[in-house]
Amino acid sequence: MKKYGLIGYPLTHSFSKRFFTEKFEREGTEASYDNFEIADITLFPEVIEKHPGLTGLNVTIPYKEQVLPFLDELDDSAREAGAVNTVKISRWHDKTWLKGYNTDTRGFAKSLKPLLKPWHTKALILGTGGASKAIKYVLGKWNIDFISASIEELQENEIRYDEIDEKMMAQRLLIIHATPLGTYPKVDACPPIPYDCISNKHLLFDLVYNPEMTLFMKKGKAQGAAVKNGYEMLVQQALESYKIWNEDA
Repeated sequence: MKKYGLIGYPLTHSFSKRFFTEKFEREGTEASYDNFEIADITLFPEVIEKHPGLTGLNVTIPYKEQVLPFLDELDDSAREAGAVNTVKISRWHDKTWLKGYNTDTRGFAKSLKPLLKPWHTKALILGTGGASKAIKYVLGKWNIDFISASIEELQENEIRYDEIDEKMMAQRLLIIHATPLGTYPKVDACPPIPYDCISNKHLLFDLVYNPEMTLFMKKGKAQGAAVKNGYEMLVQQALESYKIWNEDA
């Protein structure tokens, strides 16, 4: 039986375990998917060592960047994005080889592309964590100009939230929310942007998927904007992970 899993902290509301367990049952696949909640990334090698049957892992908050030094190889998307959400584990006798991928990039691209209009040439990304790195990778490939809003120490091409004004909102008609703000149960939270500057030409994409309609999305929809949550992205990245784990298997 093949074994897969997820590392992160905390893992109280894991989409992946439910998704893959239901997928395996539905398709009659002999495989299992377990959560490996680790309080520190230094425990990652222990997970690999203690579970010799593991052939694939997903990686979630807060370890998408922290896991990089523990891997033997990265594919192009993971290397360029600087973040990993999928690890393929290959074993030969006493040798273990860990290769990192970023399927968030593929999931995001597949979910967003059908919604893009010709005027979505500039984007505003809300958040600068591991999830935002996949977004930057995709937007860069599509030649969509972007700037990121951050609450951390500012890096290149980053601004503070209080710098988001009417002019910026009028220019950047694609707004992508890449933080956990507004996730269940704290559904009354949303990013601090001037929602009254949103128009019917705006597209608001929220990586949060629970609740289905976040406050960020509600405020955008009230202004006539197109909105989408992160559920399809999540499904697509999971399916891409599964493909990777089973290539040449």
